[in-house]
Amino acid sequence: MALSLVAGLSLAPATARAQAPLTEVTFGTNWLAQAEHGGYYQALADGTYEKYGLKVTIVPGGPRANNRMLMTVGKLDFYMGGSLIQAFSAVEKDIPTLVVAAHFQKEPQVLLSHPGQGLDTFESLKSSNDILLSKDGFATFFQWMKAEYGFRDEQVKPFGFTPAPFIANPRAVQQGYATAEPLVIEKAAGFKPNVFLLADYGFSTYSTTVETRRETVEKNPDLVQRFVDASTIGWYNYLYGDNAKANALIKRDNPEMTDELIAYSIAKMKEYGIADSGDTATLGIGAMTDARMKDFFDKMVKAGLFKADLDYRKAYTLHFVNKGVGLDLRK
Repeated sequence: MALSLVAGLSLAPATARAQAPLTEVTFGTNWLAQAEHGGYYQALADGTYEKYGLKVTIVPGGPRANNRMLMTVGKLDFYMGGSLIQAFSAVEKDIPTLVVAAHFQKEPQVLLSHPGQGLDTFESLKSSNDILLSKDGFATFFQWMKAEYGFRDEQVKPFGFTPAPFIANPRAVQQGYATAEPLVIEKAAGFKPNVFLLADYGFSTYSTTVETRRETVEKNPDLVQRFVDASTIGWYNYLYGDNAKANALIKRDNPEMTDELIAYSIAKMKEYGIADSGDTATLGIGAMTDARMKDFFDKMVKAGLFKADLDYRKAYTLHFVNKGVGLDLRK
């Protein structure tokens, strides 16, 4: 849904913009620094943001941070969103924010099970009475699982964000991210869990979105375009180029991060096509389409999360994506 206010925008070349004073930009992530944020750290580390005339400060999220709120009230310029559920909810609550890019085509959300316990297919997970989920997971993707696959509320048990209960119970199923938890469990328990990426079973949300205030899009579309383009190039270089400096910045911001987990996460992002798959083959990383937005919204209506008459199209704009930026950097 391109905004008419920015439809006629003509952007100056990045090289020309770089000669002007850098524009200071703050970007809040939704969790502690990790490889799943790598494209933004790459654009910071290798000077891509500067080439686009930007002086970017990345503000890491975490358990005690609320960067979404800080962006909403103007304390941050951009925010790294999770699934589209948050964006649709913003429309429902009349919060004037917009998704301007989606750097993950697939949300890395997975369910994990023990091999050889009769839980080796997604459908068979319905036979477990110990599905360990967070409150947020229960309120979001599990509602879709109920509507689409027939899972039941009574199967769910609280998830304490530790793999110990899952490891101890061979009939348990646990939520996680494809880019982290399988490795954690393998190192702790000595076995490779079954991994079911929800995106591959129809949970079609975009993820790792770039969000900003509607006011920013209307008053400074050039800034939005520069940040989206530079971040997209950052993702290509992080996935396919030399990412050592970006990883150093990630470990600076999150000292508990390890080289092993970073390498694992990058490998899994590539294996599953988390950032680069589907529409990105022709439209570039960050791509979004109206059809995909409608598909996910319709599924969330069926799952009972939203009313069918919600104008979900107010949640996003396609003006800043689908331009093939960075396609020449894919290797």
